[in-house]
Amino acid sequence: MAQDFLVELGTEELPPKALHTLMQAFADGIAAGLDAAELHYDQLKAYAAPRRLAVAVSGLAEKQQDKQIEKLGPAVQAAFDKDGNPSKAAEGFARSNGVTVAELARKDTDKGERLAFISEQAGAQTETLLAGIVDKALAQLPIPKRMRWGARREEFVRPAHWLLMLFGNKVVDGQVLGLSAGNTTRGHRFHCNRELEIHSAQDYVQQLRKPGYVIADFAERREIIRQQVSAEASNVNGVAVIDDDLLDEVTALVEWPVALTGRFEERFLDVPAEALISSMKEHQKYFHVVDGDGQLLPFFITVANIDSQDPAQVIHGNERVIRPRLSDAAFFFETDKKTSLQARREKLKQVVFQQKLGTVYDKTERLAHLAAEIAKLVGADAAQAERAGQLCKSDLVTEMVFEFADMQGIAGYYYAENDGETLDVAKSMYEQYMPKFAGDELPKTAIGTVIALADRLDTLVGIFGIGQPPSGSRDPFALRRASLGIIRLLVENNLDVDLRQLLELARDQYPRSALDQYDSVVAQTLAYVLERFRARYEDQGVPAEVFMAVAAKKLSQPLDIDNRVQAVFAFSQLPESQALAAANKRVSNILAKLDGPVPSAVDPALLREEAEKALYRAVEDARGKVAPLYAERRYTEGLAGLAGLRATVDSFFDHVMVMTDDEALRNNRLALLAQLRALFLEVADISLLAPAK
Repeated sequence: MAQDFLVELGTEELPPKALHTLMQAFADGIAAGLDAAELHYDQLKAYAAPRRLAVAVSGLAEKQQDKQIEKLGPAVQAAFDKDGNPSKAAEGFARSNGVTVAELARKDTDKGERLAFISEQAGAQTETLLAGIVDKALAQLPIPKRMRWGARREEFVRPAHWLLMLFGNKVVDGQVLGLSAGNTTRGHRFHCNRELEIHSAQDYVQQLRKPGYVIADFAERREIIRQQVSAEASNVNGVAVIDDDLLDEVTALVEWPVALTGRFEERFLDVPAEALISSMKEHQKYFHVVDGDGQLLPFFITVANIDSQDPAQVIHGNERVIRPRLSDAAFFFETDKKTSLQARREKLKQVVFQQKLGTVYDKTERLAHLAAEIAKLVGADAAQAERAGQLCKSDLVTEMVFEFADMQGIAGYYYAENDGETLDVAKSMYEQYMPKFAGDELPKTAIGTVIALADRLDTLVGIFGIGQPPSGSRDPFALRRASLGIIRLLVENNLDVDLRQLLELARDQYPRSALDQYDSVVAQTLAYVLERFRARYEDQGVPAEVFMAVAAKKLSQPLDIDNRVQAVFAFSQLPESQALAAANKRVSNILAKLDGPVPSAVDPALLREEAEKALYRAVEDARGKVAPLYAERRYTEGLAGLAGLRATVDSFFDHVMVMTDDEALRNNRLALLAQLRALFLEVADISLLAPAK
């Protein structure tokens, strides 16, 4: 018969940001252990709350299935003599298995008939395996740093206090983390601070809820919080902004959630909303409330871990706690506004960007000049770009950013606006950091795009120039992310700019003496950034050989590279693509073996075979059609048009001997093949699409 299994480990409060991960990993570990033990089960469900990790398994087999064990011995021919008497080999094999030769079986194998020992191995009782499975699952949890407690030698992320393990309605006999299994758990620390006896896995969730005041199901608790927070916001005619990460963290902090609405003085709304939200979210784990236009309202929603008989006191306590935080933000904002971003640049001379590359002030000097040059290339206002470059790091030395690190760039926007800078310059203060991560939005202004490019280019060239490129997982200046950001900024904004030229401009802002690898840094950095292109396409499901076909062209304009990759990817989906790729590979191999230069001119008078005449006409016709398409970078249409060459190309190779003894004919045919290949090579080396043999 199958039984239900339940395990719960009770601990001190677990790290809230890691709780969901630990819950999933614990469940995965239990599942892996059951699978490894070949124990069948129907379903597995994970539970987690601040003081517990639990897994319930339904329909778990009571024991492992019996196994037939088979050991092969010597060949029958060698096991007996001509009179049928067992040999020493047969007797030794029988003896090693505790039986006589007569008790051995015979088995046909691909190497002939052999003696065999066949026995039945009884499956172990599930109950005897469970403690080991649980112990291993806990040992494999992704815990960077484990701790010991008291005089125990066991280690875990937090001190462990109780262990509940039931198989059916029976306590599992075993120990985990030095705790003996029992059938009790503990309720809410305040509402039900006592042991609760659990009779079976089916009783677990309900008994924890009542009388335990613990909602064990993480997903259920999360949804309850979402609904409560939304309802509280609607009560004040607002909408709660529910960030998923914050929702997960709050869910991991409470066992019995009760959402409550607090209020703060409207005078704080004069402070940048981002600073207020940062105070509420990061420090107090509050959800903020906005109106129908997305404007911040003077309310916050906290989620308590108790169902208080006097909720007004709980709300008052939270309002009292948040008021000093908001007062600090208001004070910093008003104080910072008294000094312009321009005036703050002097303080940047005291902030080191990188020991060999100077201060942040030095960086802004480079950014100002570089941004002006980039602006000229992309049609943006060079004077505004230069101004934005000068000011873009000034908010790093403001009180607001010192207190709220995530206000970097955002504070700069408000202070630039206060200083009377143009709107585009002000917006570039925060747009310079876009995109911050994969999938993040891009700057919406031209000046923001220019500064975002200049900042990343300067860092890349500087760090590569002093010989400190990323290695392994070490990337302290986030150069991988910077490279992907440059690619997105150029490609998704349709900026037809040569990356090599941009890198040269960035390098030229440094004194030659500042960069150890001044002469080679552009080539190094270009190769590094373009290599990030490949990873980007892999994430989009574009095969590596498609990118490599374009990379063979050694191009340095990301927008043009992207156009070609998309064209080659579309071509690779056509039914003719593999045959034409193989033909191009064949042509490449033929031409690569030539000692001298590849013939280029085709003499129509030397075309003898009908198949080569047909290919000549087809190539001439195709060249006339694709040339204007290539000129307009309509590569997809161009390659699609070349797909029609397949039959003609196949016929040529079927009926024409290229490497004929007649030198004139041979060179003429080689020239024809070279022209055929050139039609494709204008876009990419599609021979790389052909599978390797």
